[in-house]
Amino acid sequence: MHWWHRLPLNIVYATVTCAYMLAAAALAFGLAHWLPPWAASLLAVALLAPLLVYHVRRVFAPARSLFRALAGSVVSYRDGDYSSGISWHGRGELRELVDSHNQLGKVLRDQRQSLVQRELLLDTVVQNTPVAMLLVDTARRVVLGNLAARKMFGEGRKLEGQSFDALLAATSEPVRDAFSRGGDGMFTVGEEDSAEIYHLSRRTFRLNGREHELVLLRLLTAELRRQEVQTWKKVIRVISHELNNSLAPIASLAHSGTELLRRGQHERLPIALATIEERARHLEGFIRDYARFAKMPAPRLEAVEWRRFITQLRSQVEFADDLHPADGVARIDAAQVEQALLNLLRNAHESGGPEHEVRLSVRGVPGAWRIDVLDRGTGMNDAVLANALLPFYSTKRHGTGLGLALAREIAEAHGGRIALLNREGGGLCVSMVLPA
Repeated sequence: MHWWHRLPLNIVYATVTCAYMLAAAALAFGLAHWLPPWAASLLAVALLAPLLVYHVRRVFAPARSLFRALAGSVVSYRDGDYSSGISWHGRGELRELVDSHNQLGKVLRDQRQSLVQRELLLDTVVQNTPVAMLLVDTARRVVLGNLAARKMFGEGRKLEGQSFDALLAATSEPVRDAFSRGGDGMFTVGEEDSAEIYHLSRRTFRLNGREHELVLLRLLTAELRRQEVQTWKKVIRVISHELNNSLAPIASLAHSGTELLRRGQHERLPIALATIEERARHLEGFIRDYARFAKMPAPRLEAVEWRRFITQLRSQVEFADDLHPADGVARIDAAQVEQALLNLLRNAHESGGPEHEVRLSVRGVPGAWRIDVLDRGTGMNDAVLANALLPFYSTKRHGTGLGLALAREIAEAHGGRIALLNREGGGLCVSMVLPA
């Protein structure tokens, strides 16, 4: 309401006020003949005091109403409600205060709307990603589980509020073993024909002042199958290249030898025949190495003392060892396991870390032996971790890509498994689990 709308009401207030003041003054002066001057003055003040109080309250009433509105709006902001606003038609500094308050409310409303949209987008992405995601608090309770995690751990049911340890206890042994090792790594679930390969990633961070753990489980089976096809194509190219490099000079030298015989130049024949023999033996060794991998015989299990086995292994490559129990005995094919561990230990020495940090740990666990080959090298990035166990995959310039693949083949032939994970503080752990 503008001031001119209140004009008739203000005239009435002014008229009543003037009449009241005149009446009070007349009464005070009328009684002045019978009262002392100080008493008459005191009477006049007493008669006019209610009018003064009324006008003071009337003058400050709009400001008091404004302050109450501001206080209520601030309480609404504190409770997360930014929809309220304040209307004020006055001028001056109070008008600036009201305008600033309303502008703050608009900024908060816009930020809330933007935050809601971002949270909706993030929730849509998290829920529909094929990577199983679990957020776990310090009490080991699930704070968030997306659709992929519900399918993997809860048969489609919500996981929020459940015990993460209880969920793990209900999963398969490879999943539990992957989590028990700590850190990142790969593991396989299921039988050979229907096996699914997963990559486990774990990260900790602080949320609302409390530590949380983010668990990511990525299914790699389809991707690895594509990589496997590419790997076999690479194998064919490697074998073709090696065969051509050996057979072409053999054919050429055989033709040259024939010509030398025809011409009677027998003195040059030994050189040609020696070169043919050298290339033939190289080709034989090349084929034998690949055939050994392709035709790995079934392991011949026998009782082997770990201490004696480790001593024999150390005669071929240096490493520190950790054996528990010290008198442990395993049923393994000693030759195959020795071949696998030699490859792993040599890889550890080539990892770029100090040689004295290369360690072989053999520990008895319930129903199995866990063998860890540890180094403090550069570790592996996610791409290498995802492909390192594939046959013929190698990051070395002249590597055959058979070392880790052969170790995996030997472990699985024994009924065990192998996994790779980066260590905290740098380095790699190659973990092989064999039945006791």
